[in-house]
Amino acid sequence: MSRHAISASVTLRLLSGFLLIVQAWFLARVVHGVVIERLELSQVLPWMWVLLAVFPLRAFLAWLSEQASFLASARVKEAIRGRLFRHVHALGPEYLYGKRTGGLANTLIDAVEALEPYYARYLPQASLAALIPLSMLVFVLGVDWRSALVLAISGPLIPLFMIIIGKGAERLNQKQWKKLARLSAHFLDVIQGLTTLKLFNVSREEAKVVAQVSDEYHHSVMAVLRVAFLSSLALEFCSTLGVAMVAVLLGFRLLWGGIDFQSAFFVLLLAPEFFLPLRKLGASYHARMEAIGAAQGIVAVLNTPVPAPTRGTKTLKIDGGLHVVFQDVRYAYEGNRVALSGFNLRIKPAETLALVGPSGSGKSTVSSLLLNFLRAQKGTITVNGINLYDLAEDHWLSHVAWVPQRPHMFHGSIAENIRLGRPDADMDRVIEAARRAGADAFIRDLPLGYETPIGEGGRALSGGQRQLIAIARAFLKDVSLMILDEATANLDPETQEQTQRALAELARGRSALIIAHRLSTVRMADRIAAMVGGRVVEEGSHDELLALEGTYARMIKAYRSAI
Repeated sequence: MSRHAISASVTLRLLSGFLLIVQAWFLARVVHGVVIERLELSQVLPWMWVLLAVFPLRAFLAWLSEQASFLASARVKEAIRGRLFRHVHALGPEYLYGKRTGGLANTLIDAVEALEPYYARYLPQASLAALIPLSMLVFVLGVDWRSALVLAISGPLIPLFMIIIGKGAERLNQKQWKKLARLSAHFLDVIQGLTTLKLFNVSREEAKVVAQVSDEYHHSVMAVLRVAFLSSLALEFCSTLGVAMVAVLLGFRLLWGGIDFQSAFFVLLLAPEFFLPLRKLGASYHARMEAIGAAQGIVAVLNTPVPAPTRGTKTLKIDGGLHVVFQDVRYAYEGNRVALSGFNLRIKPAETLALVGPSGSGKSTVSSLLLNFLRAQKGTITVNGINLYDLAEDHWLSHVAWVPQRPHMFHGSIAENIRLGRPDADMDRVIEAARRAGADAFIRDLPLGYETPIGEGGRALSGGQRQLIAIARAFLKDVSLMILDEATANLDPETQEQTQRALAELARGRSALIIAHRLSTVRMADRIAAMVGGRVVEEGSHDELLALEGTYARMIKAYRSAI
């Protein structure tokens, strides 16, 4: 659709260019008739009516052309943003590890926005810069071949200078966009960590860093603008020189009688218009350079290889619950950091299984594999006997709920955040989910109840309140498999006890996997699996594992001594 819009814009502007030639011809005819032939007003009035019709028609075509150009750019931006979002979504959370959010936001917003001038102005103008001058040259050639020769020689100088100067501008623009991405990323880091910076009394030092990065960006922008102004100077000089040469040539030939007034005036009217599309192309050439610089970040994201997609089509029968089996699963992160190796685990229907182990043993990788954030590099994961990757991804995720350690709250009301579990749920179901999660009481105490805005990241709520809202989401979703990634970490004892009761209620009658970093949460589990080095080394109940006096017993002993 954007190609059609750009083609329409070029066609409309080309029609306007032909009307300009008609306008110049009739204007030359009117002036020649009045000044040279001494005609009466009534004799030139028909030509003036034509002029009167051409003026508004050209203005209308110019307006339509602008609308088509901006429609094309809007569609392109929409398509690119959609493609970027889908690609980042396909890359999954693993892609964001080690990435600066501000830099990625700069790519998704500012870099895409920088493409608008390219599609709205430069691209249509590039076509017109070839078509309109060539059309005018044909008409001028039919009237005065000498003027046509001057225009044909001087015209190409403008794109030549544009290319020569543009080579330096392209390099500078790429540096400018890299500095802008760095500035955006650093500024967002400072804003998000403002509380920490204030507490450690280093906000002034960070302000100096931001000022330094801003100054570097300022210098890069000024360098680009200097090249842009130099380019404009060279283009204006070439076009002015070309028009002056045509004017002088026509003036002398008029004095010598080598050309009549009407033809000379017609050529003189067209000469500036001959250079106008080329000058506009030069003026919008900066848009091309900026788009090239901006596109680097976009291309870098889109060229990031997506993990092998899950293209399954099978669906599950949940009558007897979910039975999940990991068999000889292996997964390694970049740098060949092995997270799971020979990992075997079974989650039975309606069973609550706690997964414990030291940091780095691979517990969170297990949940990421189940959520399809990551894909096993070896081995199989089956659900009710069906390979996980043979299942339709949307179908599988509709049966899974995840309560992470730090659940994300979106800007909006509490009700809107709970409805993430089921967007079409009515208010009664939202309230019921909050009640079962133990969140209803504190929500009703808020000034606006369920319509209370909680701000970006849920800053208006305590950590425990955010956890209870996340649990309410899971209740509302009403799934067959719960993944609880230590949802009680960093909570005070009273809030932790309240949250654990809500989690126990949530896990009842469902298959549940508890990723336990704090061993106080494993007591609600039917079975415990202890991990070391990416594999399960012990399985059993709390008492059975204590009796083994192995890994789990040592962890319990260390945990109790730390309390």
